[in-house]
Amino acid sequence: MTIKREARRVAKPVVLIAEELSPATLEALGPDFDVVNCDGADRGQLLAALAKGVDAVLIRSATKMDSEAIGVAKGLKVIARAGVGLDNVDIPVATAAGIMVVNAPTSNIVSAAELAISLLLASARFISPANAALRNGKWARSKFTGTELYEKTLGIVGFGRIGQLVASRMQAFGMNVIAYDPYLQPARAAQLSVKLVDLDELLKTSDFITIHLPKTKETANLIGVEALKKVKPAVRIVNAARGGVLDEAALFDAIKEGRVAGAGLDVFATEPCTDSPLFALDQVVATPHLGASTEEAQERAGIAVAVSVRKALAGELVPDAVNVKGGVIHEDIRPSLPLVEKMSEIATELLGELPVNIDVSVKGEISVHEASILATSALKGALKAVGAEEVTYVNAPGLATERGMVSAVTNTAECHEYRSMITLRATTGTGKAMSIDGTLMGIKQTQKIVGIDSFHLDLPPTDNILFIRYIDRPGIVGIVGQTLGEAKVNIAAMQVARSAAGGTALMVLTVDSQVSEDIVAKVKKDTEAEFVRSVFLVD
Repeated sequence: MTIKREARRVAKPVVLIAEELSPATLEALGPDFDVVNCDGADRGQLLAALAKGVDAVLIRSATKMDSEAIGVAKGLKVIARAGVGLDNVDIPVATAAGIMVVNAPTSNIVSAAELAISLLLASARFISPANAALRNGKWARSKFTGTELYEKTLGIVGFGRIGQLVASRMQAFGMNVIAYDPYLQPARAAQLSVKLVDLDELLKTSDFITIHLPKTKETANLIGVEALKKVKPAVRIVNAARGGVLDEAALFDAIKEGRVAGAGLDVFATEPCTDSPLFALDQVVATPHLGASTEEAQERAGIAVAVSVRKALAGELVPDAVNVKGGVIHEDIRPSLPLVEKMSEIATELLGELPVNIDVSVKGEISVHEASILATSALKGALKAVGAEEVTYVNAPGLATERGMVSAVTNTAECHEYRSMITLRATTGTGKAMSIDGTLMGIKQTQKIVGIDSFHLDLPPTDNILFIRYIDRPGIVGIVGQTLGEAKVNIAAMQVARSAAGGTALMVLTVDSQVSEDIVAKVKKDTEAEFVRSVFLVD
């Protein structure tokens, strides 16, 4: 028996390029799409192009994807911003319409890290005031005596991707690097030869401090009056992250009073900023928010969103989607998304009907991370198994609600069998239930199904799998092999698990092609199996 799949609509994707993008962006998009162009800054052109029907639109900052534009956009699935900011996109309206919104948050990380380092170096050696003095005809060598970085301590506040790039580069200068990040595992920092410390210790021991945090309620003025009372008088502070994390008024007072030696600033609490008192201080070097202002970052942003568009239109997870239910996806959780999706597909196929409830239990080492996105992954897999049309991470929760489906994730630290494991339990409206265990193995994070109900397995979830549950007795393997051989179905691998000799057994075969319903029926008849299911994992 196989599930009757809902009809699928196949259409060639149309991508609208609303602003000028690099040739590399178009190359990354590839030849599999119909690409059309318009001037997104011209409202009439934009609305007309959207009304004709497009699957995705690529924009920069000049195109306004507001409620009006989204409302006329026939068939729109993805809005992709080739950059970091999304002020020109109405995200709530897009989400309500089931449209994925993506940007390129990592496109500028190298550029941002390099600018932070540039500001640090410039601050240490008075590059800006020395340059200004020389241009004004002053040879003031004695006035601008700086300090070396070698064997100094660099404190990084916020040890995410940019902070880690800064650390690796400054270690090459011979600096001792420490970091403050309440959300990072100490083991990850240790891999980078960086010691995690609390904020107070970082403030007290650092010779240089660089900030790499977003501005939130928790981080606003984090480095403020009280924090600046704890630092060394010789400390130099760099902020190339977000304005408002470093209290500019408190910094000014600390420099004037000799409690801080200098600063490098690229961001400000209010921008544009052209009249800060800090600009009058020789100890301060400042730039006008240039962190992402490189040719490479701009090109990288275009390529990133092109790849995201490809993934989104293929129904895959897009890590840079900003409106996917579940929030920010931790790097340790991300590899589990396709695994859970496949586990849910398998469970749905084996149950023979769409489940109404799917519980996902995250166990072991990865249980310390936020994993609610896995609920969406489970819903998406189940819906795909019944052929629901164009299932994405944006619309899966809505499609599931329409069908009376719910999914939830729980985290459990205890896991005896593996370092990490995920258990998915699916229950149908008729009371049928099935439990599937999965894990990721080795450095390559290889997907494995390691249990179905009480049966222990070691199953890679390949495209075509045949499941047979039957009463254990001699000759069954031979019957199955002969039947598939006669049907020209090649067996790639076979596993047999059983509760006990002569009890219920589960045979799992990975095969090179789909097994037809006729062959499934014959196998079931010849083996007198409880059930036989041919599972095709949908791309």
